[in-house]
Amino acid sequence: MKIVLQRVLSAKVEVDEKIVGEIGKGYLLLLGVSNEDTKEIADKMIEKVAKLRIFEDSEGKTNLNIDAVEGEVLVVSQFTLYADCRKGNRPSFINAGAPQMAEELYEYVLTRCGELFRNTQKGIFGADMKVSLVNDGPFTIVLDSKEILG
Repeated sequence: MKIVLQRVLSAKVEVDEKIVGEIGKGYLLLLGVSNEDTKEIADKMIEKVAKLRIFEDSEGKTNLNIDAVEGEVLVVSQFTLYADCRKGNRPSFINAGAPQMAEELYEYVLTRCGELFRNTQKGIFGADMKVSLVNDGPFTIVLDSKEILG
């Protein structure tokens, strides 16, 4: 599982020129699922996201987690995080999870985020989405389950 986490002041996702998810201060999570991923991996990754201390405290140090700042979360599926660009100029997506399995895990992640975070919004799996955000910092972190979970 791969997550590109962006600390944002605001973010939204549109489908067919209609806003389907929108948040204020918090995280935009771009979520990529591989065929090797499981609910257990998803649980550990979301717990890591919840515990990350990347918001500033009163002294300006990145010392607070998302709960401490009452942050919101927008989760957008993005299979292109598993692009393999090693050969040629056209990326291969063979490492991305099969659509049905990936959608099930995406929905599971949304459920877990809904349990852990104050407000969780989402994109639409498989849709042509337009994502806009105001990155705060900028602060962007790439989380890869193979690196984090070993």
